[in-house]
Amino acid sequence: MKIDHIALYTTDIEKLKAFYERYFNARAGEKYTNPKKQFQSYFLSFSEGSRIEIMQKSGIPARAQEEESMGLTHFAIAVGDKEKVDLLTEQLRTDGYAIVGEPRTTGDGYYESVALDPDGNRIEITI
Repeated sequence: MKIDHIALYTTDIEKLKAFYERYFNARAGEKYTNPKKQFQSYFLSFSEGSRIEIMQKSGIPARAQEEESMGLTHFAIAVGDKEKVDLLTEQLRTDGYAIVGEPRTTGDGYYESVALDPDGNRIEITI
């Protein structure tokens, strides 16, 4: 078994799509639109086969932006090596995105940093 995809609601689907395309080399599939439900989505694919579905629909309430909370708290994207973690973290910082966890080796041996996407979702950037 594997996790096929995670899904994220957003208020600006094009902005979120551009973020993952630019920084994580995601490839967007065709945009799906359901005018009756005022819903639209993209599946973003990554080179190793995992996907993120980004969705936009009117009337979806915002989630309180907590540092950490119950439920899904982050997802991790592996970029290949330590240097790429460092470079991507600095690029995101330079471009104005929040870095909420500086690059480091964790107690369980992972090398990672943590950044927020445009909607405040926590992304672990790892090897």
